[in-house]
Amino acid sequence: MPWAVAAIALLALVALVAGQRFARSRPASNPATAGAEQGAPVGMPSSGDAPPSDRSPTRAPDISKLTPEEQADRLFNRVMTLFEQGDTARVQFLAPMAVEAYQRLPKLTPDQRYHLGRVGAVTGVAPLASAQADSILQQRPTHLLGLILAAQGARMRGDEATARGYDRRLLAALASEEKAALPEYDQHANDITRAVESARARGN
Repeated sequence: MPWAVAAIALLALVALVAGQRFARSRPASNPATAGAEQGAPVGMPSSGDAPPSDRSPTRAPDISKLTPEEQADRLFNRVMTLFEQGDTARVQFLAPMAVEAYQRLPKLTPDQRYHLGRVGAVTGVAPLASAQADSILQQRPTHLLGLILAAQGARMRGDEATARGYDRRLLAALASEEKAALPEYDQHANDITRAVESARARGN
């Protein structure tokens, strides 16, 4: 039918015009920024698969002018912020950089070991979390952050009995360790509060 042919021709013309406008609106590809567009952090080595291409690119924080300790802590804070936002793709992308930064430090403090262990915990690497917890507890068996990290590592392994044991040690050590007022306790007060509340809720 003539009207049907005319309608089809009109639709084809509209589609052609829309396609041309879309093509003109797309920016030209720039080889100099291609890596960033694909999610590769500028000035940083690759850490595995890039984040999904349908989201804004991940960039590692600019840490070139920081000390090695500051670099590690900056990367840790970025990983944890992304984790709290639920951005698991970028957590997995930046976590290896954070791990490497801490591993480059000559000697880790308990606070830095907790940071490293937390990176392992949020990325599902139980051995890393447990190893750092063990190192902290060897230095101070009642260290609250060490006990929290040890419980997390045990639960990641599916060992609830061991995890509850660390929960009980955490509650038993709480009063005396709060009096010790270690700097890292103040820095991670929210983590301690959440862990204590969870331990009490489990009936330990």
